Amino acid sequence: MGSGVKIPTRTAAELEGIRAAARVAAGLRKALRRLVAPGVTTMELNDFADRYMRERGAVPAQVGYRGYPYAICAAVNEVICHGMPDGRALREGDLVTLDFVVELDGWHADTAYTYAVGRVSEEAERLRKAAYAAMMKGIAQVRPGRRTGDIADAIMRTAAEGGYGVVAEFGGHGIGRRMHEPPEVPSIGKAGRGSMLKAGMVLTVEPMLTIGSPEIEIAQDGWTVSAKKGGWAAQFEHTVAVSAEGPVILTRL
Repeated sequence: MGSGVKIPTRTAAELEGIRAAARVAAGLRKALRRLVAPGVTTMELNDFADRYMRERGAVPAQVGYRGYPYAICAAVNEVICHGMPDGRALREGDLVTLDFVVELDGWHADTAYTYAVGRVSEEAERLRKAAYAAMMKGIAQVRPGRRTGDIADAIMRTAAEGGYGVVAEFGGHGIGRRMHEPPEVPSIGKAGRGSMLKAGMVLTVEPMLTIGSPEIEIAQDGWTVSAKKGGWAAQFEHTVAVSAEGPVILTRL
């Protein structure tokens, strides 16, 4: 039961193009980990990310995407995704998810990571670990012959083990020449359903987990997505290639 939409498969040379963008993304993700600290603003992190990409010949692909003005999305605590960087300082105990897309020589790579700001509560750390585990369980399904619903099922099962909500409205996607390509990679779904995966496809797996209800609300800025009932959220994301040997995580260091 696929969508009928043609999903690109990449040659070895094309995969190298995506891999090069992914190396920049992974390096930036690591560099941001060293910078995230109490007192730092998300706008400072945005400005660093913008410089980091451009100094390496890359472009922050999110700038100008549907009018979005920043190099990264910065989601703090109850903000789930698409939060805009601003001048508010991060505080000890916060969680902040930084999500960004690198474009290098016309190829894209996408990654996200939920960082702990200083020492965080046990509840916040459990959420982080559960969201990371959900992503990795989803990635384990990125194999030829599997379907996008198998990814979603693995994510849902992992989240359910910890009693977490899974956001249904946003998920992963194909990626390559454009930031968003087929297929859609939902975090909610049934095993055996959705698009069939084939070697050479490249996609993102990016579950968003919440403490409590995963219901969302979108702010007046048209971008910032928060948990409607105020539960904190965490998200991790990798860009992954489908290969005959299994998943290849391109944005892994």
